[in-house]
Amino acid sequence: MGLSSRHLAPNRLRALLVSTVALGLLAASGCAAGDSPQASSSPDGNTTAPTSSATSSAAPSSKPPAPAEVGANELGKIPILMYHRITPDPQSVYDRTPEAFRAELQRLAEENYVPITTSDYAAGRIDTPAGTHPVVLTFDDASTSQFRLDSSGEPAANTAVAIMREVAAQHPDFRATASFYITTPPFGGNKVARSLRWLHEHGFELGNHTLNHPTLSAESPSEVKHQIAGMQRRITKATDAEVSTIALPHGVHPTREELARSGESDGIRYEHDAVLLVGARPAPAPFTRRFDPLNVPRIRSQDGKGESAKFGSKVWLDKLAANPAVRYTSDGNPDVISYPSDSSRKPAKRYAERAESYQPRE
Repeated sequence: MGLSSRHLAPNRLRALLVSTVALGLLAASGCAAGDSPQASSSPDGNTTAPTSSATSSAAPSSKPPAPAEVGANELGKIPILMYHRITPDPQSVYDRTPEAFRAELQRLAEENYVPITTSDYAAGRIDTPAGTHPVVLTFDDASTSQFRLDSSGEPAANTAVAIMREVAAQHPDFRATASFYITTPPFGGNKVARSLRWLHEHGFELGNHTLNHPTLSAESPSEVKHQIAGMQRRITKATDAEVSTIALPHGVHPTREELARSGESDGIRYEHDAVLLVGARPAPAPFTRRFDPLNVPRIRSQDGKGESAKFGSKVWLDKLAANPAVRYTSDGNPDVISYPSDSSRKPAKRYAERAESYQPRE
């Protein structure tokens, strides 16, 4: 699930060891060194498995390093970053310029963060290389600055999706994926179904942000359910996507908080694994007792100065970098939840059988 130093990151070390073994096998069989395995990147920036006659015939797949080697901590904190408009003309603290957004993604990639979706986070499907750290990129309001297709059917330049794909192409371990929280009108209301299908087909999550973005605490229970079920209907009518998470408009719960998680209206049943707040801090790992699906905090993407900067992404990423022991670090094995034996956090009961503590190195 979860590189610490860029100088010799564990997943790179693992690749080096595999290449060394493969080269030995090739030398023994009289093969040329030029046939050694090479990793390749997909158009979305995802790394595909190395291929060679040596690795595909008899060589077993490499195992991830021991958790202690990478300082695995799968009970650690996970940043869920919140974005709104990506615009060259910011109008509020919620807006980021394309340059600032690109720089933040570059930082995440260089610090060995790997994007996952909110639904994967909430369901505990965290499968990232050993030593890396999951991060969730979330986008509220479905604006055209986040995503729109150009005349060639590709994401328009300087939109959030285009920038994500550019960074992923430069950093093979960095995935071009995120969670988009949809409200009306999605992406400017132009070719909505086509836009939603494109995102879903390219590995992006479509989440609920209600039909009309009301403050849910001011609405009746029936209207709350109508707002949530109505947006789910719109998303599923355009795609076969499963809508399993919601971002609360303005970060405000309905009076009956449980209605944000599940309910039914007009024949549409909704059930959410996570309810996202506006928040101001990293989220707990989903495997811990602290995980509350009704109250998942997020961190606003923001520079280190200005209004409420102490709650923003620059400050929090600095804190996590300065204190890596509290950050979620993957062991590289999605079937096991590894954590140091001296951790103050313990796994939730439903994950106890998958959880394994280890003695950290001195």
